[in-house]
Amino acid sequence: MSAAAAEYKWNLNYGPIALLWRGGCIIRSRFLGKIKEAFDKNPNLSNLLLDPFFKGKIEQSQESWRRVISTAVMNGIWVPAFSTALNYFDGYRNARLPANLLQAQRDYFGAHQYERVDKPRGEFFHTNWTGRGGDTASSTYLA
Repeated sequence: MSAAAAEYKWNLNYGPIALLWRGGCIIRSRFLGKIKEAFDKNPNLSNLLLDPFFKGKIEQSQESWRRVISTAVMNGIWVPAFSTALNYFDGYRNARLPANLLQAQRDYFGAHQYERVDKPRGEFFHTNWTGRGGDTASSTYLA
């Protein structure tokens, strides 16, 4: 909603919006009041994970959350909402995301080059991953 609000120049008040789900909706949750409180405290809150209440709840339940998912996976039980939410959480709290792996794969398969975090932004590198590609540019590399 915040992305749409920025795009269309809407001035949304997220606290009362959260409470809309209280009446007649299946999403009746005690957290709705906490969502309203979070946005009342900080109307520009970019993510509920940054609110002290929600941050504390996530930290408190993280071990159990991971155990539920791993037990489900080990028993062949599909838990897409739980696992996707955990992947989002892990990605949100990590400074470096798996994009570096994607860059390496693109360089290996197509010599697309990659940036290194220990070098200035905009400086690109290519690795001869197989010993057969040499110093080629993108689209001429034979893996």
